[in-house]
Amino acid sequence: MSANVPMPDSYEAPLVRVADWNALDEISRVRLLARPTREHSTEVAEGVARILAQVRTDGDTALHALTLQLDGVDLQTFAVADVAFEQADRDIDPKLRAAMVSAMARIEAFHRAGMSSEFAIDTAPGVRCERILRAVDRVGLYVPGGSAPLFSTVLMLGVPARLAGCSEVVLCTPPRADGSVDDAVLVAAQLCGITRVFGLGGAQAIAAMAYGCASVPRCDKIFGPGNAWVTEAKRQVSVDACAIDMPAGPSEVLVIADANASPEFVAADLLAQAEHGPDSQVILLSDSESLIDAVQLQIALQIAQLPRKTIAGEALAHARAIRVGDLATAVSVSNRYAPEHLIVQVANPRALLRDIRAAGSIFLGAYSPESVGDYCSGTNHVLPTDGWARSCSGVSVASFQRAITVQELSVDGLVGIGGDAVVMAKAEGLRAHAQAVSVRLRAMMGATP
Repeated sequence: MSANVPMPDSYEAPLVRVADWNALDEISRVRLLARPTREHSTEVAEGVARILAQVRTDGDTALHALTLQLDGVDLQTFAVADVAFEQADRDIDPKLRAAMVSAMARIEAFHRAGMSSEFAIDTAPGVRCERILRAVDRVGLYVPGGSAPLFSTVLMLGVPARLAGCSEVVLCTPPRADGSVDDAVLVAAQLCGITRVFGLGGAQAIAAMAYGCASVPRCDKIFGPGNAWVTEAKRQVSVDACAIDMPAGPSEVLVIADANASPEFVAADLLAQAEHGPDSQVILLSDSESLIDAVQLQIALQIAQLPRKTIAGEALAHARAIRVGDLATAVSVSNRYAPEHLIVQVANPRALLRDIRAAGSIFLGAYSPESVGDYCSGTNHVLPTDGWARSCSGVSVASFQRAITVQELSVDGLVGIGGDAVVMAKAEGLRAHAQAVSVRLRAMMGATP
């Protein structure tokens, strides 16, 4: 620890549990990297199922009752009126609005550059195969509210939806105590061209978008983060009602840091994730014991100044600082964990990039805090959590599109490849498949002089 850093009065070391990776057996390693068990998961699943059934059966009537019961708000209508958008635009801090406009421009630039393209190729003479792109027609966006309404999520979802060309975008966000919707959320929606916003939160909002009702139209795909109830609702409706963006759980960050890293920066990054919620995941991997010690002290210094220190402290209760023998091991452990956010604060971060296989979003170097990805660098912050980064990607324009394949064969094209189809279909025992080709080949042979 640095001698010139004062020890806080309330410091109790360590704030984050420390483990030595090399000293652990495989069972202990599995336990060390396990996400905390979600409490009351069965209760949540059953409660969500009841809410979904209520909304599916009773529509608006159920939505009114649930909003009164769960949010304490008696709304006459869920749709946000035009006048509310106008008022929000007048009331919002001009500096915040300007920051949102700048952030949106970067998000659009990044997502536009990464858009998929249509293509066509002749795979054989007379055989033209194509891929065409079509936007998902109606999408539903969920934007969390609560103590920290995530207006940035509107930009992260609204911009790629617009670039994809979705014909209709519906947005649900929890109402405030007075029944209104957060000003910044409304301004962000306006900037993205979203005009249909509803003051609905929780599992009931997901149900409304999945099944449709008098107030809220049924959506083809639902996007957006949320608490355990929202996440479970998305999981359940994905089985029988509509598609969702990806599986999701509590937000998480993993930091790989060496002796060259700034303990102050590392601690700030860990706390930035911890303040999301008590179930947020925070892990530090380092080959430097002194760095881990210094980060512990910095966490103690910085957390005392946070308005959400109680929430961050609860998240740190299941955080981990893991000593590894070298940075290659750190990358291996990170790949195994597959974090939503991966921060690499080492002397040469790009040298590690080629070996990183599983992460939602990567932040290289000391001056790339995860916070810029959350807001304004241009990448998307709706990312896979809970280890899903091993197989899923974050939201992009492609998430709002469907890729459809097209094929068109000439007579010569079918003559050229039809025999392969007949042989393969017969080998699989699908005689009608073979016949669908054979009848054409016979017809063409009969038509040939």
